[in-house]
Amino acid sequence: IASTRRQILQTSSHPRILTQQTSLFSSTQTNDSKPKNKRRGNKQYNNKKKRKREVGAGKELKNPDEVITWRCYGIDINPDDLGPSLNIDKRKEKRDGSNVPSERSYLTPPVISSLLSRLRIKSEEATDGLPSILQDARVVRRSLDARRRKGSDPKYTYVIDIDLTRQAARKLGLAPQSGKMEILDDKKMKGQDDDVANNAEDSQAKPRIVIVGAGPAGLFCALSLASSGLCTPILLERGQPVETRGKSIGALIHRRCVDPESNFSFGEGGAGTWSDGKLTTRIGRNSGSVRYVLETLVKYGAPERILVEGAPHLGTDNLVRLLRNMREDLRELGGEIHFGTKATKYLIEDGKIRGVEAECVEVNERTKSKLIDSEAREHESFKTFYGDAVVLATGHSARDVYEELYKAGVELEPKGFAVGFRIEHPQRLINEIQYGKDWGGRVFTKRPSTDTVNTEHFEKLSEGTEESHQGTLPVASYRLATDKAFDGEQNRGAYSFCMCPGGQIVPSSTEEGELCINGMSFSNRDSLWANSALVVTVSQDDPILDKYRSHGCLAGLEFQRDIERKAYELGGMNMTVPVQRLTDYVNGVVSSSIPASSYRLGAISAPLHEIYPKPLYNALSYAITEHFEKQMPGFLFEDALLHGVETRTSSPLRLVRNRTTLQAGGVDNLYPAGEGAGFAGGIVSAAVDGLVVANAIKAKFLTGDGDGDGNAFKSSKSIGFDY
Repeated sequence: IASTRRQILQTSSHPRILTQQTSLFSSTQTNDSKPKNKRRGNKQYNNKKKRKREVGAGKELKNPDEVITWRCYGIDINPDDLGPSLNIDKRKEKRDGSNVPSERSYLTPPVISSLLSRLRIKSEEATDGLPSILQDARVVRRSLDARRRKGSDPKYTYVIDIDLTRQAARKLGLAPQSGKMEILDDKKMKGQDDDVANNAEDSQAKPRIVIVGAGPAGLFCALSLASSGLCTPILLERGQPVETRGKSIGALIHRRCVDPESNFSFGEGGAGTWSDGKLTTRIGRNSGSVRYVLETLVKYGAPERILVEGAPHLGTDNLVRLLRNMREDLRELGGEIHFGTKATKYLIEDGKIRGVEAECVEVNERTKSKLIDSEAREHESFKTFYGDAVVLATGHSARDVYEELYKAGVELEPKGFAVGFRIEHPQRLINEIQYGKDWGGRVFTKRPSTDTVNTEHFEKLSEGTEESHQGTLPVASYRLATDKAFDGEQNRGAYSFCMCPGGQIVPSSTEEGELCINGMSFSNRDSLWANSALVVTVSQDDPILDKYRSHGCLAGLEFQRDIERKAYELGGMNMTVPVQRLTDYVNGVVSSSIPASSYRLGAISAPLHEIYPKPLYNALSYAITEHFEKQMPGFLFEDALLHGVETRTSSPLRLVRNRTTLQAGGVDNLYPAGEGAGFAGGIVSAAVDGLVVANAIKAKFLTGDGDGDGNAFKSSKSIGFDY
């Protein structure tokens, strides 16, 4: 044996062969010893060997002192471990003089303990919070998992970034595992094209870019262009600045007067200003572009917790302050903003857009230092805004824009959308369904009247038992969906949309004689009700649109209008909302009585089961009884109240856009953007699309290359949002 071993060692030069052959003769087996390779086929054994190879055991490390960032997923914490101080009092944030960012304030001792357990570090090794082997740790995201598997408690799940050296990572035996433990790429996503910004000074005359619409897409596009120093953005908004817009909404609520240009849909910030302010998105929560949008919102006044929370939201009260700050900064950067300016005609010559004509109304705007009125700005009734490019970021309710573009020959195409109702439940019921009788009473909103109602409800349910939990939970929400909503002939999609816990239902109509509704919440989500849209999909070639085909690609738009007119008539033609108990809706009978509603203009019982075509009624009823009630037992509740109608979940049209240049089909220098153009579905995705368009414009006017988009936010995922 010794002779054979020497011969092999002399003839073998490959290090891997040498190691394997040496180990073959490195020990002597006795009769009672177990074979070394008995577990060689065992999956656990092979995974362990693979993990050691990945870590690089036995190999010399390159740059052992280099600090790298690992992202740890699935750090779970029981709410009781966090204690009653879990929920930050949002009204007192940043008033205590603390400068600790949210990503560190969430790193409490129970969270650190769970992290150390995951890393197999003994807690006694930690001094002053983190052990010396870790350079730093930051909470990236926190979300609540309320699924009660086999009676288990809800849990908070954290994603945490840790910094440590390569040598420390080897010592801990860390190995990359997708979705569990990943090494972060240190390439940072840029907020704007730095090359464009740095070359801005070389530009002799700055191009003027007209942006129609001051929603998320328009605002972020304008800020990006202004920050680059290359272009001068001219932002046109048909509605009023946010402080004056509030007065228009007050007139609607108290006097039932609809201002067609300043309402819940039109005005600074777009429709999202008076909504729940959701910042969730389907384009990648951890992507660089989404992170940039969230950080920008924080810069202008949003609470830092939106950078950490798994389902962040702003609330209307936070959005009002934030928008005023964005407006001030945009002007300081050289941008122009014109409120009360409605684009009425798009000047297209020889296949190229030259500018827009607009109608102007009086505006009262308050800045940080003074009140600006129309007289000070020499008010004009009509004005033409010429530009080197025009960005269309008008939102999905600007139907007159679609009609004008259609007449002008701009390429439009129909797309699928969804319509339905707003459903409202008592919030205490949603807390009970989602958290159970033992945890539902641990929801606190900081509003005494709301918290008292919730506490008394659960005290009755748990009478005779002692409260066993000390942790707290946020106001419960839900999400429901099925693609098997049978309409009698085929399956449709049905789902909840824009769920507003602790919210209220508001009118989002933009024209007299029509009624559509939406949901909104303030940042504390402290009302007695929870509401959500319940909608059914309508495809662009759906038979229910056949009677509207004479309108061409605007058929879906006309269908929405027709339904809103019916709702207005059912409500008594005075902005009262038609309602029906959910149990009566699925049975096809008018409600003889109705519970209280958060809708402040009044509610009236009506046959909502007759307002939509039969296939849509069948599909939604089937989804409620056969899917939603099974997904959330108790959802089909007698006091659950349907409100009519929710028709504007998304645009039924899309402006055709070149995938490379992002310009509208057939018209040079016209850039469709955001939700109204059919390329986004919410605040964050619309903002990202505005940034994408801004970078395309900067690249074109810097290089003169119409085929370059200069997109710093390119992703394999589509920015578009289809239902």
